[in-house]
Amino acid sequence: IPLFILMARFLNDSGVTEKMFEAMRLLMANLRGGLALTVVVVSVLLAATTGIVGASIAVMGMIALVPMLNYGYNKQLSTGVIMASGCLGILIPPSIMLILMASYSPVSVGSLFAGALVPGLMLGMMYAIYVLAICHFKPSYGPPVPAEERAKVSTRQLLGMLGKYVLPPMSLILGVLGSLFTGIATATEASAIGVAIAFLLFLIFGDRKLSTCYWTLIEASKTTTMVMLVLVGATAFTGVFSIGGGMQVIHEVVMAMPGGTTGALILMFFLVFILGMFLDWTGIVLLSFPIMLPIVDSMGVDVLWFVVMVAVVLQTSFLTPPFGYALFYLKGVSPKGVETVDLYRAVIPFCALIVLACILMALFPVLITGLPSLLLNS
Repeated sequence: IPLFILMARFLNDSGVTEKMFEAMRLLMANLRGGLALTVVVVSVLLAATTGIVGASIAVMGMIALVPMLNYGYNKQLSTGVIMASGCLGILIPPSIMLILMASYSPVSVGSLFAGALVPGLMLGMMYAIYVLAICHFKPSYGPPVPAEERAKVSTRQLLGMLGKYVLPPMSLILGVLGSLFTGIATATEASAIGVAIAFLLFLIFGDRKLSTCYWTLIEASKTTTMVMLVLVGATAFTGVFSIGGGMQVIHEVVMAMPGGTTGALILMFFLVFILGMFLDWTGIVLLSFPIMLPIVDSMGVDVLWFVVMVAVVLQTSFLTPPFGYALFYLKGVSPKGVETVDLYRAVIPFCALIVLACILMALFPVLITGLPSLLLNS
């Protein structure tokens, strides 16, 4: 966990993400909704390199929201796509949440990374399709970049920008996930590889000041400390809850649900969804897994499938009021005129897409289990 957090901080402080966004924005300049689509693509890349939701949403909010509003984009579409796409950081590997889930379940980090990759990319694709569809039927929601601005950059210059600012973050993705999926490195070793590559990008694109590097280490330490303190508190709570007989009560309630295994699973996912309105994902994972995983195992349900499904449901924990962290992250960097109620309305269609993704994965479990099985058999 500390190394993945440090990797994310180095990449965030290198400044390469802002330049990557500008290159992708010009590439999709002729598309209706091209800016919103750029936000989705860049957020997916950030998710695969940082895994920190706050950083992704803050960066996209600062570099994308004002240009989108200035170009006449719909306010709710602009804010909604930034918040929803930014939350992919906890689902697309390497994700700190998946590492924490693996430590509290019998599933390995590598299997969980492989299981969450397809659902994460699928959600990103669903967001992109939604953007293209709504901008097609309502062209005023996402007008294209003015032709005169696109004409200022030649095709050769654009290709140079793509090679310079998009390929380096891709090397970080390949370095971490490639070494992990091929079995060259364990999760801890892959995180060290990621730190090395991210530090190299910081030296290439960042200001290379010792003061910046110092504050990068300080911020990474703060985040690590926060995660570890939550781990300690949640472990203590789980112990008291278990000794007091709470787990047995929950087990009986879940098993008494009509519909058998299906009813029990729906209840557990619904509880995770409700908890997401009031708790951070760390607290939800640490409190629910010791209670739910034994029940899931006793029902004969694939634990890998269940854990990834919970990870997808937890996407909503950042989006749903009253304590949706993504809402506060974006509100903190939004210009005047963007009200909290606008953010509440903006997340509704994206929460609906997350629910649709959960239904698809329930109907077709191979979306989760297919890639891990393929890697295991290869």
